[in-house]
Amino acid sequence: MGYSKDQLLARLKELQIDFSQYEHPVVLTVEAQAKYVGNMGGALSKNLFLKDKKQRYYIVSALADTKVDLKVLSQRLGLGKGGLRMAPEEALGEILQVPLGCVTPFAVVNESASHVSLLLDKGFKTQERCIFHPLSNDMSISVTALGLDKFLKSIGRGPSYVDLEANLPVGKDQPPDLAAFVPSGSTVLPELPEKAPSSQDSTGTRLSTEKAVKPSGNVQNVNKKSVNGMRRSIPSADAGKFVEELLDRASALLLSEISEDSIKQHGGQLGAEVANNIKKCLREDLKNLATIFKNTAYTEGFYAGTCYQPKRL
Repeated sequence: MGYSKDQLLARLKELQIDFSQYEHPVVLTVEAQAKYVGNMGGALSKNLFLKDKKQRYYIVSALADTKVDLKVLSQRLGLGKGGLRMAPEEALGEILQVPLGCVTPFAVVNESASHVSLLLDKGFKTQERCIFHPLSNDMSISVTALGLDKFLKSIGRGPSYVDLEANLPVGKDQPPDLAAFVPSGSTVLPELPEKAPSSQDSTGTRLSTEKAVKPSGNVQNVNKKSVNGMRRSIPSADAGKFVEELLDRASALLLSEISEDSIKQHGGQLGAEVANNIKKCLREDLKNLATIFKNTAYTEGFYAGTCYQPKRL
């Protein structure tokens, strides 16, 4: 399971990184976010999750008013004019481990995103504070560029600030200036039904109502192309196993909540206290499991339909 919003905020506090947090309703665009935090003294950001033709992934994080031309950026990375496109929806859950609309530089904290290249707008360094989502789009946090740098360095990342609006020529005597930021290995996702990339708004949010899939742990970083036609295994859509998983998690949490200390502390109120804690701890986990089950069942149905074609009469 990837980092949660609360775990990220705790990590920032542990690192003594100064930040301000603002809770608000879920927002899907920079414009909507601006209604709640636009007057808080920080610069809003837009964040794009991109991929190239070799299954390498990138987060481009820029000031909201920075113009990012994907064709130009693709050339500067040495990928040709059409080398970059929006990453597919399933990659959000599998690689960044965030829901739709929550792309953020902080997502590279997850191990599954270790091979994702992060390009930061050099304009961030001119701002007193910058505003990002902390892995969830029902909250925004403002930090300084130095604070962001400190966080990235704590996970072994050297911050990379670039001029995202530059349009430098690329040719025989002028190699791509951003080629060093292309990841060395590709990332293979569990094979899913092919979808056309959906559009994103300026926050990097998918303009789709489908929800992201919780990471299944099947992300692999490889340096060679995968063999065409080889289907990776996916979780079983067995209802019995799904229920057993739910019961195992609930039982484990229940046992962890009951101890001599908790009995002494809460006495007759222990039952209510345990119930509240279980609801609080399991709510998101169970929602994610249900989403996995739904999408896995859909995927297995898709493969069954494509692998078995009845003969026409």
